[in-house]
Amino acid sequence: MGLGRARVANLPGRVAAGAFILNAGVGILRSDSEAAERVHAMAAGAYPMLKGIDAQRFARMLGASEVVIGGALLCPVVGDGVAGSALAGFAGGLLGLYLKTPGLRVDGSVRPSQKGMSVAKDIWLLGMGCSLLADSLHHSLHRRRARLRRSSGDKPLP
Repeated sequence: MGLGRARVANLPGRVAAGAFILNAGVGILRSDSEAAERVHAMAAGAYPMLKGIDAQRFARMLGASEVVIGGALLCPVVGDGVAGSALAGFAGGLLGLYLKTPGLRVDGSVRPSQKGMSVAKDIWLLGMGCSLLADSLHHSLHRRRARLRRSSGDKPLP
């Protein structure tokens, strides 16, 4: 699954998401210690297990992760399934941050507050990642069925 290349039909979404994430990662890698502290504090507020990691180290790991994910999306030899899985996992983490951080949502709702709009938009990244993964699975199953048909002498499969 997904170890092949990107399908041409998926390239526009991959390029859009990949360029956005790559740029964000480079920005985090270039951030100063004050920005690293802010990013770390927000992440640690949602995911308490991150509190024990130094803010600068966390920012470097986050930035490097974003560069790798963005690069994978931009590189057409990385299969849609692999790229989609990485994107969906990353976006899922961002949406967890959105759901767990006070003030990002309207009280008693999943609707974003004005402050939460910049994080809530990451639902699109989750959708893109899931679409890439689903497309990869669909085409993998389609290829497998075609191989089975050829090997069975074109007899109909159940």
